[in-house]
Amino acid sequence: MLKLYNTLTRRKEIFKPLKKKTVGLYTCGPTVYNYAHIGNLRTYLFEDILERTLLRNGYRIKRVMNTTDVGHLTSDADTGEDKMEKGAAREGRTVWDIARFYTKAFFRDIKELNIRKPRHVAPATKFIKEQVALIKRLFKRRYAYETSKAVYFDVSKFKRYTNLSRQKLSGKIAGAREEVIADPEKRNPQDFALWFKLVGRFKNHIMRWPSPWGVGFPGWHIECSAISSALLGQPFDIHTGGVDHIPLHHTNEIAQSEAAYGKPLARFWLHGEFLAIDTKRMGKSEENFITLETVKRKGFPPLAYRYFVLGTHYRKKLNFTWEALGAARRALEKLYGAVETIRGQAAKGNQRKSAFNYQRPSVNRKISGHQLIEKSAFISAQNKFNAALDNDLNTPQALAVLWETVNDTRLSPRAKLPLLLSYDKVLGLGLKTAKKQAAVPASILKLVRARELCRTNKQFTHADALRVKIEGLGYRVEDTSSGPKVLKKR
Repeated sequence: MLKLYNTLTRRKEIFKPLKKKTVGLYTCGPTVYNYAHIGNLRTYLFEDILERTLLRNGYRIKRVMNTTDVGHLTSDADTGEDKMEKGAAREGRTVWDIARFYTKAFFRDIKELNIRKPRHVAPATKFIKEQVALIKRLFKRRYAYETSKAVYFDVSKFKRYTNLSRQKLSGKIAGAREEVIADPEKRNPQDFALWFKLVGRFKNHIMRWPSPWGVGFPGWHIECSAISSALLGQPFDIHTGGVDHIPLHHTNEIAQSEAAYGKPLARFWLHGEFLAIDTKRMGKSEENFITLETVKRKGFPPLAYRYFVLGTHYRKKLNFTWEALGAARRALEKLYGAVETIRGQAAKGNQRKSAFNYQRPSVNRKISGHQLIEKSAFISAQNKFNAALDNDLNTPQALAVLWETVNDTRLSPRAKLPLLLSYDKVLGLGLKTAKKQAAVPASILKLVRARELCRTNKQFTHADALRVKIEGLGYRVEDTSSGPKVLKKR
């Protein structure tokens, strides 16, 4: 029985879809003005585990992800530059080129992390008509109003505005002062933009479309409401994103969607916690971020980062260090070696014969002795893994069950292998093609010994040069308390 923590109610709830066996899932996608950083990617990893867990529970998934290619200002609210135009100015390219380039980069990153690509990818600029139609509907229901600079949602008319964030409206006023200065015609400091006109700071905005309120462009929040309504309907089952979306973006989504249609937007709201670096939140706006490309350049395979992330529950803050990523890489390589050994043993054909059907344990004929013990261990491991995932996607516990299975002496290799591969359909660690570390050539070991001698003699410049040479030959050196460790780069 799958239980998920619902941010809206602040408790774990049994998940049941609105439509039998089909789940409508909306995930907030990237703003494609720069590379995603590994903190962003942590959120997409948790959403991938969610989708895979739903599939393991027998559900069909209709998953939608937007990509924000217009309207997202640098403040996340209604002040600052449009992030797309900021990216274009930074690189001397058009906003359209920026959107295409970073969209491709994002999906390349998630592919390398073995994250399933959503069934529907919806760029905001492809849904302008739907956004305009939704704003019209809000005018008709008297939730929207127009100023000389923009169209706004009137927060004072939506009484459930703070249900998700549980903040007091008065507490949001200080953070909204800059927005009042930007448009003194706003009725309330917290009112957010649905549509920006091409006046003032946006007079020369490049991305523009016609609307009943003049040529302009949509605000950030309206796109997700319009896209989810168009592709999933309302209400749908699950809406996900990062915790930073709770106080503003998701709060505003709920307000405009429920005001427009008079019914809930989504039943479950799931949010992934921050990834920190040096205990500070990782973020592009703070220029405090690491990309997946940086991780790879330092010799770490992307799936080592996936393993690192799965070691902490998605609702807990996670502090990133290179040492912790190194530990995750070593654990993953150890796992690959164990799985390859198990695969080889299972393929030899000299295992003890068993009446136990490992693929369909419920249809076995009468068994006894060690076969009964193995069947019991098999089913127990399977149930423990399912229970971990069904307990709000508890991936640390799921990894613990995986290692228990690897080391369980009651299970033969023929029993272990299908279990581990079935786990990996959710964990996504690439166990099907896992290979253990090959022997290191003597020529590489000679360079490693020379580097170690340089380090002992404090010839650090020469030692660094030897490290670079070793890496150029396809190997990397890890300095540990017990001496250097040499590994093949994946």
